[in-house]
Parts: sequence; structure tokens; C-alpha cells
Amino acid sequence: MRKTAIQLALVVVTALFGPAFAQDSTRTLSGVQVLELVRKYHPVARQARIHVDKAQADLLVARGGFDPVLGAYVARKRFGGVEYYNRTSPEIVIPTWYGIEVYSGIDNYTGERLDPTMSKGQSSFIGASIPLAKDLLMDKRRAYLKQARIFTSMAETEQRLFINDLLMDAMEAYWGWVSSYNVYQVMRTAVAINAERLGLVRKAFENGERAAIDTVEALAQLQSFQYQETQYRMQFRNAGLALSSFLWTDSGAPYNLPETISPPATWDDQQALKDMELDLNALLTIAENSHPALRVYDYKLRALDVEKKLKFQELLPKADFRYNHLSKGYNAFSSISESSFLGNNYQYGFKLEIPLRLSAGRGEYRKAGLKIMETRLEQAQKQLDLQLKIRQYHNEYSVLKEQIGLQLLNYANYRKLFEAEQTRLGNGESSLFLVNNRESKVLEAQQKLIELKAKFFKTAYAVQWTAGLLN
Repeated sequence: MRKTAIQLALVVVTALFGPAFAQDSTRTLSGVQVLELVRKYHPVARQARIHVDKAQADLLVARGGFDPVLGAYVARKRFGGVEYYNRTSPEIVIPTWYGIEVYSGIDNYTGERLDPTMSKGQSSFIGASIPLAKDLLMDKRRAYLKQARIFTSMAETEQRLFINDLLMDAMEAYWGWVSSYNVYQVMRTAVAINAERLGLVRKAFENGERAAIDTVEALAQLQSFQYQETQYRMQFRNAGLALSSFLWTDSGAPYNLPETISPPATWDDQQALKDMELDLNALLTIAENSHPALRVYDYKLRALDVEKKLKFQELLPKADFRYNHLSKGYNAFSSISESSFLGNNYQYGFKLEIPLRLSAGRGEYRKAGLKIMETRLEQAQKQLDLQLKIRQYHNEYSVLKEQIGLQLLNYANYRKLFEAEQTRLGNGESSLFLVNNRESKVLEAQQKLIELKAKFFKTAYAVQWTAGLLN
């Protein structure tokens, strides 16, 4: 009986504290690999890049406001056998950054009943349109181009923000998968141990070395662990499905993670736990200076400042001056040396408009200022929220590191108690019930340790995520 008890103890101790099973290093998936795969192939990451491309396309559209425009006006009237007029007027207009438009064109008027203000025959002109008040310092074209440049930079920052959030979601799924896998393997090992133990107990009973009730005790323990094994298998499979939602191929097809792939055997390397030091003050400084969420608000404020300058133009009178230098024939420069600015061969016009109460302008300008104030308040609140999150996750990170140390000691103590109970069983001083009870405590402590370690690594990533560092 003593020999059988010793054999039983050796089987349990060797199997319980040895590796669950040999891992093929080529069939493992690490957290770093998951991050790389998500960055490259996940649809949200690709959509973020498309968002940047769209912003660059909008920038191209805004630049179109400064493209030269070539146009032409052709008109003819003939009625009752009379050639009233025949007009051909091509023109090119070149916008400039400061609101001035430079243009040049030619006119060809023929007919018997022309407007007396029209110059009959061929003529040409070169001129400019100059805003003297409203639209002099800022107009819609300049505002849209400036904002498009800002929004392009903001889109790149938003891309970092989207991917930062996406990678954190992927890490939550990954460490949940790591935890469920290792807990499942612990329970698989426990089931294998107890199945072998039941066989030994039955053999000992048949040899008259153990009581019949011991077979019931061993069977009950096995069935309890088998039930837990099915539960943990389901959790592992569901965790694999959750992780699979972040894994895509380079062709854009979803990738279903096989159950044969496992985390690396060194996922909980103790040195990695010791090396993973995250300085709180450094993280707070980094978040304040470069967190994508805060930088997005900076770009919003810059865009709103441009809008405010544009709205200020509504408070100014519209005063536009237009001047044309005229020449006979199609050479617009032929008479420049012969005429002074307002001496001969010219045409000019001046237009002035001003709303008497400026109600719309004052309202729009006030709204622009209020938008800036609102955005600044949102930015301050966002900065505070980020600081609180960083502190909260860092506190959790520090506590988890301490809890892991305590749980390692707790696990070691339960192992010692279990081994001592095994020794007592071998000496005939204990019972299978007490050994089973000690074994259950060891398994609970081991599972808790796995969960703490996985949570610790997930929290370490969460600390970096709140500081905007995952991307």
C-alpha cells in the first residue's frame, strides 16, 4: 500500500508542476507579432490611412481655388437681315494669394448696332481686381487652403489616435487569450493527472490496498476537473475568436486563429516583469506634449482661428477696385509705354458695399470666438481625463506587480502543503480527500497567478495607451 501511495504522489507532483506540454516554437503568437499584424492589415488601420488620403485630396481641392481660369464669351445677334453684333472675348484670370486677381483678354466686336460703350474691332486688355477692405487680409480661398493644410496634419494625428485605440483593444483580446489558454492547459494537465490517479486507486483497491470509498473520491475529483476543463476550453475558444477579429491577412481576408497556435512559453518571463518599469512623471509629460487626442484639439483650434479671421472680414466694408489697361489689336502691352496709369487707354471701376448694422458679421464673429473658447475647454477637460487615466492605470500596474509577488509566495506555500500532504499519504498518515483538497488549492493559486500576470501585462500596455504611445 505504501509503495502504491508513493507512486501516486510521484505521478501527481511530476505532472502538476512540469510543463503542460511541449510547444512548437514555430506555432506561437507573441504580443509584438499581434501589434505588427494589426498595424499592417487590420481594416481600421487601413481606413485610417484612407482618412489621411482623403484629407490630402481635400487639400488638392482647396489649391484648385488658386488655379488660373481660362474662359471665353461668344455672342452674336442677327435679326431682320441686320447684323446687330458679333462678339468674341477670351480671357484668362490668375488668382494670387493676397486676394488680387490678375487677368488679361482680348475683345473682337463687329456689327451695325453695337453698344456705344463697346470698342469696335479688335482690342485687348490687361488688368487687376484689388479688394481694399473686405477680403484683403483673408478670403474664402485662402481660408479653405489654410484649413485644408491643417486638416491634413490633423488627419495624420487622428490616424495615430485610431491606431493607438485599436492596438489597445487588440492587446486586451491578446492577453485574455493568453490567460485563458494557460488556465485551460493547467486544467488539462490536472485532468490527465487525475485520470491516471483514478487508475492507480482502482488498481490499489483491486489489490486490497485501498478502500472502495477512495475510488469514489478520485472519480469525484476527476469529474470536477473535467467539468472545469470544458468550461475553460469554451473560454479559450471564445478568447481565440475575440483575438481573431483583430487578425487579417495581407489580402484583406479575416484570419481565424487555430487552436494549435499558442502563446510563447516565455510569455510570463520574470525578467520581463522586472524590466517593465514605467515612470509616471515621464508618461504624464509625454501625454501632455504629444498625445494624439490633445494634438487633434491643437489643430482644431488652429482651424477655428482661421475661421475667426475669415468671419472678421464680415465686419469690413466691401470695397473693390478694378483697373484695365486697354490696347488696340491683340497685343495688350502695345500701348503701355504710351499711356500713364490714368492718362489714356484705361478703364476702371470702384464698388463699395457696407451693411448699416453689421448684424450678420457681428454674430458670425462672436460665434467663431465662442467655438474657440468651447474647444479650449474641451481640450483642458481631455487633458485632465488623460492624466487621471494614466495615474489610475499606473496605480493598478504597481499594485499588480506587488500582488504577483505575493501570489508567487502563496502558490509556493500551497505547493509545499500539497507536497507535505503527499508525503503524509505515502506514510499512511493522510487520506486521498486531503490530498485532493490540497491539489485544488494549488490549482486555484496557479490559475490566479496566471490571471494576475496576464492582467499585469495588459495594464502595462494600457498605461502606454493612455499616454498615446502604442503607435
